[in-house]
Amino acid sequence: MIAPALAALAAMASLSTSAHAELAVGATAPAFVTQGATGGKAFTFKLKDALKKGPVVVYFYPKAFTKGCTLEAHAFADAIDDYAKVGATVIGLSADDLPTLQKFSTMECRDKFPVGIADAGIIKTYDVALSFAGVSAPMTKRTSYVIGKDGKVKLAFTDMDYKDHVAKTLATVKALAGK
Repeated sequence: MIAPALAALAAMASLSTSAHAELAVGATAPAFVTQGATGGKAFTFKLKDALKKGPVVVYFYPKAFTKGCTLEAHAFADAIDDYAKVGATVIGLSADDLPTLQKFSTMECRDKFPVGIADAGIIKTYDVALSFAGVSAPMTKRTSYVIGKDGKVKLAFTDMDYKDHVAKTLATVKALAGK
């Protein structure tokens, strides 16, 4: 089952097409609590608590350790100091299990930011389900959101090509900070 899912994901990534994100700018972002990992260590992430510190970049990615998702994690890790300078938190979410995320948080996120489990409820409320014919494993679309301290969506961006996600989310958090 994994091989067909990866082949389908690779085919979609090669299309490099943009699509509209699922939550509208200005909408209230659905609150969520999930299990995640940072630096290989498990923890509980609560969006409500993270928003008390500043804006939150929630980026959904299809599958840990696939080429595009690995490159996207590297890009977020490389830019994490820029997010911190404007008080923004970054978390990546996928439907992967916790042991996979623990490895991914260390190997590909380079211990710089957390990743969490996008369970069925989160996938549904953020409307980011990615499906392929013949593939039953849950996956998420590559969608990035910037959520302001007020809990409102400030940016919604969906594109299966990872390349613009960091630039767009970073520009939005900088604008929120007036920088």
